[in-house]
Amino acid sequence: MRANGDNQSADGAGSAGHVVIESPSKADGAALWRIARDSKKLDLNSSYAYVLWCLDFADTSVVARVDGKTVGFVIGYRRPAVADAALVWQVAVDDSQRGRGLAGKMLDALFARLADEGVRYLDTTITPDNEASIRLFESFAKRWEATLERSPLLAADDFPDTHEREDLFHIGPLKRA
Repeated sequence: MRANGDNQSADGAGSAGHVVIESPSKADGAALWRIARDSKKLDLNSSYAYVLWCLDFADTSVVARVDGKTVGFVIGYRRPAVADAALVWQVAVDDSQRGRGLAGKMLDALFARLADEGVRYLDTTITPDNEASIRLFESFAKRWEATLERSPLLAADDFPDTHEREDLFHIGPLKRA
């Protein structure tokens, strides 16, 4: 998992307009692909994958909009073998909105909703060199007063191409505020 961007205030302070965080729709798929591509940090999936994600996993994902324009996203899914956990796949924020707290705000909004649906744990994978993602999820754990456990998950040689290892970050239990 790669996070791209930092936290933003709820009222959109420091941005050109009001921030709205909501579930994505099919129409958001192209914007998600563009934001991921432009980040130059995320593993870029096909545009088809982002459109399908917005259709099939909208209930476990969010987008952020400023003045109607999609400027960030968190995509995730409920873990099939772990009923009370959701895995965050990717977090990205458009360059125009970075450094304003938007990534953390989106995570909080998504997991407030998921906690109401029985999710007690946030899982994600992060490469060891991705300090921005590590800080984002450490900050999330602190805000939610949850334990963060880090363990090896995928070794570099698990991938068919050049890819760093991915460590599992397991955060919880999440308590609804």
